[in-house]
Amino acid sequence: MSRSNPPPSPTIARAGASSPANEPAAAPRPRRRALSIRFAALVRWLHIYVSMLGLAAVLFFSVTGITLNHPDWFVGEMERRIEDEGQMPTELLRSDAPGTVDGVSKLEVVESLRRDHNVRGALVEFDIDDHECLVAFKGPGYSADAFIDREDGRYTLSQNLQGFVGVINDLHKGRDAGPVWSVLVDVSAAVLTFISLSGLILIFYLKLRRVPGLALAIAGTALVGLLYWFGSP
Repeated sequence: MSRSNPPPSPTIARAGASSPANEPAAAPRPRRRALSIRFAALVRWLHIYVSMLGLAAVLFFSVTGITLNHPDWFVGEMERRIEDEGQMPTELLRSDAPGTVDGVSKLEVVESLRRDHNVRGALVEFDIDDHECLVAFKGPGYSADAFIDREDGRYTLSQNLQGFVGVINDLHKGRDAGPVWSVLVDVSAAVLTFISLSGLILIFYLKLRRVPGLALAIAGTALVGLLYWFGSP
């Protein structure tokens, strides 16, 4: 006599019904969500490494902001003036040689002042009239003015040195620092702008900190506006 197959066990049936093979496949992550995650990761990466790249510039302009706002804190860095006199060869001041301007060998005059008195900074002015030449130099925290008599070559030179704090304050403002430093100031400003905006973008991807973070950003902006409106003359 053939033996019939026993009915399936309820436990086995339940296990089979809940097996992974019978579960529906997980829905693929929406493309927009994936792009959002990638964008947040890219912004976070840029925020970190651009901040590190611009760390020195951020620190420099932060510290010099204090030195500019409180010059009375640095009374030891007083301005120093050096007065000198000298004699310039008259052939440099009245000559018909090629390369002269109104009879003055400008390059030789400038190099003579630099060599004899350690004048630094960039040449910003060289005025010539019938009797006198004015030669002016400027650099960060530094200026020099020479007045040269074209008749006998005698001159007076005044150098103004503002000390270390004066140098970094002028660098902060980009004053008399040359075109390369001017580009650095612009790049530093762009880096600071990017760090601020990327930090603002990242707060939108932090659900638990989004609302308090935005509230603080709005409060800080309002505080700056109020201080300007009511605190400035």
